[in-house]
Amino acid sequence: MSGKMINRPLLLTYFYLLIYVLLSSGVILYNKWVLSPKYFNFPLPITLTMIHMGFSGLVAFFLVRVFKVVAPVKMTFEIYATCVIPISAFFASSLWFGNTAYLHISVAFIQMLKALMPVATFIMAVLCGTDKPRCDVFSNMLLVSVGVVVSSYGEIHFNVVGTLYQVTGIFAEALRLVLTQVLLQKKGLTLNPITSLYYIAPCSFVFLSVPWLLLEKPAMEVSQIQFNFWIFFSNALCALALNFSIFLVIGRTGAVTIRVAGVLKDWILIALSTVIFPESIITRLNIIGYAIALCGVVMYNYIKVKDVRATASQLPIDAIPERISKDWKLEKKSSDIYVPNNGGGLSSDNVDEETPLTQSSRLSHVGRSSIGSHGA
Repeated sequence: MSGKMINRPLLLTYFYLLIYVLLSSGVILYNKWVLSPKYFNFPLPITLTMIHMGFSGLVAFFLVRVFKVVAPVKMTFEIYATCVIPISAFFASSLWFGNTAYLHISVAFIQMLKALMPVATFIMAVLCGTDKPRCDVFSNMLLVSVGVVVSSYGEIHFNVVGTLYQVTGIFAEALRLVLTQVLLQKKGLTLNPITSLYYIAPCSFVFLSVPWLLLEKPAMEVSQIQFNFWIFFSNALCALALNFSIFLVIGRTGAVTIRVAGVLKDWILIALSTVIFPESIITRLNIIGYAIALCGVVMYNYIKVKDVRATASQLPIDAIPERISKDWKLEKKSSDIYVPNNGGGLSSDNVDEETPLTQSSRLSHVGRSSIGSHGA
């Protein structure tokens, strides 16, 4: 009887992890399929991202204002103008650039490039004064960078434009994470995954409308673009489901477990992408480079977890969960929107490819397809 009591929560935790890995991989592959000219042929990444943002914002509006599942926070114009708007701008940029990369390079290569996320976050944190240069972290960042360079050298279908889009998206996401910490810590703003979507998604939609009007609206007027309601509805629904699966996983596991699951997901995604998209070829040099980069990422994660534990040992017991949550959200690889919490923090992930938008010890994935659009 006691064995069952111990195993059921554990099994439920692994079930949530499995759902997270499947949804995160599925959203990325689904977005790639929708955007790729060789498959569904909807080569409009900004439009796809706006669909995700619009759907997420609409669902959040009904949950907050109509069904009153959660209460809105006291959002002043000053907080909205100085925090939500700049964070939304960089979030929209990271999704735009990340999704556009899928038109030019493979899912597998994009996952390898995403190993640069800790490097970008560390650089931005140092430049913004929220972190200090450290030899141990710098050596890990150097190892990650060398691994990515080796992997890029081994890429058969290397594309400069796609690589620049992806790297730019990574640095935009890193700057968003750091700005979230800098801007929101001082405001005492606390948002859960639903209210994060409620405030961030509509603002991101507005920002994306500017490049959409200039770049994609004219193309849509002169070319025959197919639009299948059920394809886009299911795509946006999967992104939203990923958002909440991250919320469930973060609530039941620790930072170490999530990081390990993220690394496992990346390997699974790279393998799956070569099966689903046969044109995506992985070379031996790709694997060697990515393995080198992952060694740096794993060592970096170990240092950060050790730092969190050392800090936690000096904090009052009540403050430990929040501190661990904040560090986990700030350091997680992206893909999707993350927002650290600190008695104040928006949350965001993924976005994985994975960056969510949440707070407290939880995270939500706002349409970051890990592909830049929802996802993870």
